[in-house]
Amino acid sequence: MDNYYDTIADSYDELYKEEQFEKVNIVKKYIKIKQEYKLLDVGCGNAFYLDDFNCECTGIDPSEKLLSLYNGKQEVFMGESENIPFQAEEFDVVTSFTAIQNFKNIKQGLNEIKRVGKNIFALTFIKKSVNAEHTLYLIKSIFSEFDIQEIEHSKDIILILKKDNNITFK
Repeated sequence: MDNYYDTIADSYDELYKEEQFEKVNIVKKYIKIKQEYKLLDVGCGNAFYLDDFNCECTGIDPSEKLLSLYNGKQEVFMGESENIPFQAEEFDVVTSFTAIQNFKNIKQGLNEIKRVGKNIFALTFIKKSVNAEHTLYLIKSIFSEFDIQEIEHSKDIILILKKDNNITFK
């Protein structure tokens, strides 16, 4: 999939920016992002929304061309969801906006997301994708000990997951 995104990189904002911002804003309504948090976004694309979070953010994406378009203040890295180059529980919040259906190995990517995160996750994927039902099943299985809030969106399924009982959904 990364070749596809390298190909459309120059028109990525025109194609996806408004829709992605909408999902980011929905997630921000449900999760209180504290300034001291570290956030990782998996499949960040051109990472245009990372600077909208009020904390230290890192983005990872397999498309070198998309990443090269980012000119914000956060850190972005080229990499794949199946092998995230960070320590276990390094991030307070892990997000993935409309990228999961593009993972080469969805189960492995979700396990990596869980490994590098602590207590809060926001995961979205296209509800009409071929593997949407299986993706939802995998998320609910892999994150079975988490409270999960499912939010309906016109194109995506949005899941907010939390583990710590001291963390409340907004």
